[in-house]
Amino acid sequence: MSAAGAPFVDDYLAYLLARASALVSDEFHREVAAAGLGVLEWRVLATLSDGRARTVNQLADIVLAKQPTVTKVIDRLEASGYVVRGESATDRRQSLVSLTRAGIAHVTPLLDSARRHEARVLARFGQVQSAQLKNALRELIHQMTDCRQP
Repeated sequence: MSAAGAPFVDDYLAYLLARASALVSDEFHREVAAAGLGVLEWRVLATLSDGRARTVNQLADIVLAKQPTVTKVIDRLEASGYVVRGESATDRRQSLVSLTRAGIAHVTPLLDSARRHEARVLARFGQVQSAQLKNALRELIHQMTDCRQP
């Protein structure tokens, strides 16, 4: 599968995924910073933008960070008025985090910008190949997640 004599990383999946992620994300992350947010703050707000409240542990899993780090991010977002913590109806030990109106107002332009950025990146591939790429990545994530289950 790898070309003879090619450097290892040029055919190593983990490297290719990380490199592609960095190249795709870096430009947009500058917009996130210009909006006064860190990358994890953006990820939390974007995750909550669907209107569903989530626990800190759920957010940590989705935004690819450790729970204590996400707790600090939520503290900052709450202090800025972008999120609010509420009680879970099923587990009083857990709080549910959701967006406030200010959070929605702050993240909505970034969501629009993220969609435009993604469209520019994927335009190089066309609709069919873009859909195949996303589907392959979703399947990889699904397969790898299933492998981690006890």
